[in-house]
Amino acid sequence: MINGLLPGIQSTTAALDAERTRLEIVSQNIANANTTRGVDGKPYQRQQVVFENVLQNQIGGQSTPMIKVARIEKDERPSKLVYNPGHPDANKDGMVSMPDINIHEEMADMMVSSRAFEANLSVVRNARHMALQTLSIGKR
Repeated sequence: MINGLLPGIQSTTAALDAERTRLEIVSQNIANANTTRGVDGKPYQRQQVVFENVLQNQIGGQSTPMIKVARIEKDERPSKLVYNPGHPDANKDGMVSMPDINIHEEMADMMVSSRAFEANLSVVRNARHMALQTLSIGKR
């Protein structure tokens, strides 16, 4: 019943979920920007979210475009070598293999994702407001 009152709410909900996942991955990248040894013994590998657009069939043959997370993949950029002979993971030449994560790039991704999240929240608020206005018309 509520889906009929709020058209497009499913696609907005899917977009909110996808952006939440993107924000989580970006925050993991920022948190691990200096992680030189992960569980596998290698430097942290930057991750990125790949979205896909899905057309979901609705009642009456109409389809609603939805976005969802297709997969989370590791960035193939090689780690960068930094001279730091005092680091516990330094090799015999004093070079440490660090994740190739650009904090500025991650912050830009976070801002874009945050803005997309806010835009989708606005859609939900406006749809709710319109549904409430529609219901109030019926009460008169």
